Amino acid sequence: MSAHPSTPAARSLILGRIRDILGERSEPSEAGYRRIPRDYRDSGILTFEACVALLVDRLQHYQVGAHRCDPPDLPRTIAAALLARGRKHLVVPSDIDRDWLPPAAEFRPDEGLSYSDLNGCDGVLTACSLAIANTGTIVLRHAAGEGRRALTLIPDYHLCVVRGDQIVQTVPEAIRRLAALEPALVTTVSGPSATADIEMTRIRGVHGPRTLDVVLVA
Repeated sequence: MSAHPSTPAARSLILGRIRDILGERSEPSEAGYRRIPRDYRDSGILTFEACVALLVDRLQHYQVGAHRCDPPDLPRTIAAALLARGRKHLVVPSDIDRDWLPPAAEFRPDEGLSYSDLNGCDGVLTACSLAIANTGTIVLRHAAGEGRRALTLIPDYHLCVVRGDQIVQTVPEAIRRLAALEPALVTTVSGPSATADIEMTRIRGVHGPRTLDVVLVA
């Protein structure tokens, strides 16, 4: 009985057979990329109000609480969202706009809190970088007011504030905006964290917040 081939040998064998099937590359890969059809819509066509309505529709489809308000009403809207969820003790990024914070709740700045502290709080309140209406996606670059990645993944509840000028309709628009900014770790959030096992039993809160609320500031 022959011995099993070592891992490097097996890998070389498999890759060699793939090369035999595909043949030699006759052109640079960039040329192949240029031939890929890109006839999808890469810019928005909706009015601002229609774009916001689409975003709200997508958020609600994901079972996200969506609230709209004018800038002066932001603290009161945040307070109402927290009251509806029964959340009183939240962690916030240390550089968040303090004018957002209503006196009805307690807000603890994240100044290097431990994972245990983050897990034990009622939730987190942050800003965001972008929101994509077509997909109902919140984009975090973990810049000013958005907190570190652990802050938006460990707590069970996330309340995110989105300004009107941060809303785009399509994913390509969002990518272009991100490309114009300083490189950063990006987290995209499309609804509360959820997964399903082989029997399709849906479990929420496995790898992120189980509950998500969004406040849209027009």
